[in-house]
Parts: sequence; structure tokens; C-alpha cells
Amino acid sequence: MTLSPGAQAAKELACVAARAADDKKADHTLVLAVGEVLAITDYFVITSASNRRLVKSVVDAVEDAVREALGRSPIRIEGASEQQWVLVDYGDVVVHVFAEEIRMYYEIERLYRDVPKIDWAE
Repeated sequence: MTLSPGAQAAKELACVAARAADDKKADHTLVLAVGEVLAITDYFVITSASNRRLVKSVVDAVEDAVREALGRSPIRIEGASEQQWVLVDYGDVVVHVFAEEIRMYYEIERLYRDVPKIDWAE
């Protein structure tokens, strides 16, 4: 299946974000194609970190990598002050960076277990 240019750009952003998180030693990084079940976004990037300081480092790395590679900045960021569940919203891609215990509690990927997983590794 060929993606439209907009959908291809969203997928590329999601993969850049996932690789940036992985480079910062985030754990269990997933890219989920949620566009078929959610009207608000095309992709979720879900990842976690072992502590709050690492959550912040992962969020910063994602922002920097996306800005450098694609020239885009988030529309908004939520949860940055608590550093337990930070949502980085690019519109077509939403990046969720969890502290490990918060991710286990909410199990957000369980809600979307039927959507396609994207292979983001190069």
C-alpha cells in the first residue's frame, strides 16, 4: 500500500521520534498506526524510561531529533513538569513518554493491540 505524502511524512516523524527515544535508552518503544481507529492522529509512539530524569532526557531527544531531521516542533507538550507521562503532540503523531511504573499502570498499548505496529528501526 502506497502512503500519501502527508501519511508518509507522519510515519517518518514517528520513526525519527522512536529512534531518538531508543538512542536515549528508552525501553519498549512502539510505533502504532492508530489513524484507522482515532480521528485525531495517525501514529502513537509509546516508550518508557526508568526514572523521571530519563523521561525528560527522552522528551528532549525526541524534540531535538524531529526538529533537526524534519524541521517540526510540537504543537503542545503535556505533563512535562511531572515527568511521569509526557505527551508530545505533533498533530499527526503523538509521542507518549512514560515513567516505567506509570506505563505499567495505564497499559495504553493494550487499548490499541489490534492496530498495526510499525517497524521503526533503520
